[in-house]
Amino acid sequence: MPYRKTILATGEIYHILNRGVAQMPIFSSSREYSRFLELIDFYRYLNPLLSFSHYNRLPKEEKNLFMTNLRKNHRLVEIFAYCLMPNHFHLLLKQFVDKGVSMVLANVQNGYAKYFNLKHQRKGPLVQSMFKAVRIETDEQFLHISRYIHLNPSSSYLLKIDKLLSYPWFSLPEYLEIRTPVFVNSKAILDLAGGKERYRKFVFDQAEYQRELDRIKHLSLEIP
Repeated sequence: MPYRKTILATGEIYHILNRGVAQMPIFSSSREYSRFLELIDFYRYLNPLLSFSHYNRLPKEEKNLFMTNLRKNHRLVEIFAYCLMPNHFHLLLKQFVDKGVSMVLANVQNGYAKYFNLKHQRKGPLVQSMFKAVRIETDEQFLHISRYIHLNPSSSYLLKIDKLLSYPWFSLPEYLEIRTPVFVNSKAILDLAGGKERYRKFVFDQAEYQRELDRIKHLSLEIP
């Protein structure tokens, strides 16, 4: 089993990254992206009494009641930002409970892999066995990593920067109040940036610079 060098400590913030095995696509439809986000929302709480697959089969009224009660439980993590890409995903989060990050990622990744494999009639692991985790040590790093995550669809050449806000599978529209947040807490980063409009400028003013950094990484065969 791989050994994790970065200790995931309670009360600390981490940039989490994982990707498909052999860099294979892990999302191929809107429903798959949505399923992954639903799993995050579900498993970020301590001790759900049902698995997500069982919960998902409940009638709508029972599902609503279940989630209302689940949200009274302690959270394992606080999620500040996310971006789902065709073959990988980023999360920026804080651990509230010992082993909370690992529990959330295990439940989300395992639940999603079962769903994806059944849908695509495949077997075996879907994502790499160990996700990457980088501890956030300063407010400046916290702010810059959020920007890195939110620029990922553009810096990876998935779409042009002027179309960035049309991308459905990241949290930037929630920061800019274009979309109502489901589970993202944007307040901490917006406070550091000086508000919504300053954060918008902070993100978009560095778009081309981030693309250049990604280009250099690809040339040197580094994995972002």
